[in-house]
Amino acid sequence: MGQVHSLHDGALWPRRKREVSHIMLKPEILDTFVRLLDEAKAGGDPEPTAMNLATMESAGRVASRIVLLKGVDERGFRFFSNYQSDKGGQLEAHAQVALCFHWKHLRQGVQVRVEGVARKLLGDESDAYFASRPHGSQIGAWASLQSQTLPDRETFERRVQHYEEEFAGREVSRPPHWGGYLVEPDMLEFWYGAEFRLHERVRWSRHGQTWTSRLLYP
Repeated sequence: MGQVHSLHDGALWPRRKREVSHIMLKPEILDTFVRLLDEAKAGGDPEPTAMNLATMESAGRVASRIVLLKGVDERGFRFFSNYQSDKGGQLEAHAQVALCFHWKHLRQGVQVRVEGVARKLLGDESDAYFASRPHGSQIGAWASLQSQTLPDRETFERRVQHYEEEFAGREVSRPPHWGGYLVEPDMLEFWYGAEFRLHERVRWSRHGQTWTSRLLYP
């Protein structure tokens, strides 16, 4: 299995090896993405790992929000969330998702679009990432009933205090309702901005185990 490009504090977060997914990103695609991401980070982008995640409810209503990419390798793209949140429910109902990265200040503007299926990560992978998070973020994962109605801010602060006391002096374990997702792509598009909107678009599509590319009109 290839190296995981982790995006947490610039270091690889440890995890046990698992069976290699039958869906693999072509090395050329992964290398292009990582190179662009590194350029965005080196160029001072304030949040280079931010990506728009689009999901769909069972009734067909589409939702999107910004989440942070936390790792990428030949299997796909990883992010973490509360499984009981709105997005978690949508992913349970409809696993097909779309991601979009936009690095406005890179070159003349770069976008990377990704489409594929989101699957929950194995528990050991979620445990490893959770252990690397700051203590406050770990407590917040327990305290937040993400997407549920909050009667007032004080209620949330009391929940935070409750879990601070519960885990005082010991390691904060990962909540069972919190963990990671792996987006296994079947389409990626690299969009490079140019003058007069004469952009360059390169789309990669997967058919079984084979990836093919083609240029698109801008």
